[in-house]
Amino acid sequence: MVDSKSVYEQVNELQTMINELLAEGHELSESYQVAAIIGKLPPAWTWFKHHLRHKKSVSKWTVQDLAEKQQVEYGRILLIDAVTYLLSSIPKFVKIVEVGPRDGLQNEKEIVPTTVKVELIKMLVSSGLPVVEATSFVSPKWVPQLADAKEVMSAIQGIGHSRFPVLTPNLKGFVAAMEAGAKEVAVFAAASESFSKSNLNCSIEDSLARYRDVAHAAKGHAIPVRGYISCVVGCPVEGAVPPSQVAYVAKELSNMGCAEISLGDTIGVGTPGTVIPMLEAVLEVVPVEKLAVHFHDTYGQALSNILLSLQMGISTVDSSVSGLGGCPYAKGASGNVATEDVVYMLNGLGVKTNVDLGKLIMAGDFICKHLGRASGSKAAIALSRILANASKL
Repeated sequence: MVDSKSVYEQVNELQTMINELLAEGHELSESYQVAAIIGKLPPAWTWFKHHLRHKKSVSKWTVQDLAEKQQVEYGRILLIDAVTYLLSSIPKFVKIVEVGPRDGLQNEKEIVPTTVKVELIKMLVSSGLPVVEATSFVSPKWVPQLADAKEVMSAIQGIGHSRFPVLTPNLKGFVAAMEAGAKEVAVFAAASESFSKSNLNCSIEDSLARYRDVAHAAKGHAIPVRGYISCVVGCPVEGAVPPSQVAYVAKELSNMGCAEISLGDTIGVGTPGTVIPMLEAVLEVVPVEKLAVHFHDTYGQALSNILLSLQMGISTVDSSVSGLGGCPYAKGASGNVATEDVVYMLNGLGVKTNVDLGKLIMAGDFICKHLGRASGSKAAIALSRILANASKL
């Protein structure tokens, strides 16, 4: 990697030498001056420096030829430098929060048996995932798929070393979660007023007041609280959501004691161009180590959004095995970004997750077979085909 400070000093030194030669009456063509500055990197750097110091003439052909050669070399080194810079900002370890058993299954019309949910969680834990969102303590009237929350929690007690946060929309849900043995809870707010009223049946301010009660009760039991924010870049009703509104909700969740805040692009409309200003606004009020990102892949933008989030210092990513889940308010919207795809990308970046991709694909295959559908993970599909073809050889 090029030392930018030394390069800057070397360029200044060369420019000073050129100015001195010009002041002494020496005629140096513009191409010669440009070539001299371009040639600050080896081997041309030494060559130009030698000729400048000894005030030797250089043919036009030699200067142009070397200038072109060095432009190619300089461009190559700058590219290496740029890649190093871009990758150096990415965390060496990324914590993946698996949301499949809760967020991924909650909208399934056919009730998934408790035994299948438990087996899925066991397989996800076996793959090395450190956090698996197990279920939600909401009214069965609103989410009948998760009516077996108590049974699920009872069945997974003591499994592996993973954490099993559960969603608790109010104080009643928090009490039920505690009675079921939950050791970590989550609350769910929205950055859009319209979405808050349609999804939570209350205003943003009312939801925050409700969550302050949960956070206060959790603090009394030394229970960590995770805060979710939905519609961080776009709302199905209001359209674009101002970054300042997301930052406000994030700050309120942080102030009430949420140990981690997950920023969710609920309808998957975000692109790097809209995610960056949102993250910049939130980072002004919440420390980066407290933030996570939660992207849906409706428009195929999830991985690119995750990558830039990592480049901005975020090291926690939510995802769902096989891309399970979706937004009921966005017709045709695909679900969460697939955990397999996230792990595959992170593996390619040399980022540690401690997740076994092979075992993760097996977990996705298990739940997809039960649901009677193909995996929503491109990586899982591609790798499965490769293994299938290999077995035929």
